[in-house]
Amino acid sequence: QVQLVESGGGLVQPGGSLRLSCADSGNIFSIFPMAWYRQAPGQTRELVARISTGGSTNYADSVKGRFTISRDNAKNTVYLQMNDLKPEDTAVYYCFAEGRLRDYWGRGTQVTVSS
Repeated sequence: QVQLVESGGGLVQPGGSLRLSCADSGNIFSIFPMAWYRQAPGQTRELVARISTGGSTNYADSVKGRFTISRDNAKNTVYLQMNDLKPEDTAVYYCFAEGRLRDYWGRGTQVTVSS
């Protein structure tokens, strides 16, 4: 059973940093591409960052240079380091796994950037 659990969200001031983590209870994380999505109220869910099984990455233009996605396959964990946070980064952030037979979503973690 694959279960994704996000952690690390919270309230930060503009310019601050957070690191989100996504842990998988199973042992198949290492063979899945992984991604972080986010959704703000009234907005569609958007792709923030993606990392392939080989470690190549893609980022939304809005977060390039500020966010970094990484993975530790041995720990079945994916991370999103978020630096220089802006109010427009406020959203629920979701962990996502591109499974072979189906996709997997975490429940999300709230990130609020406000002074």
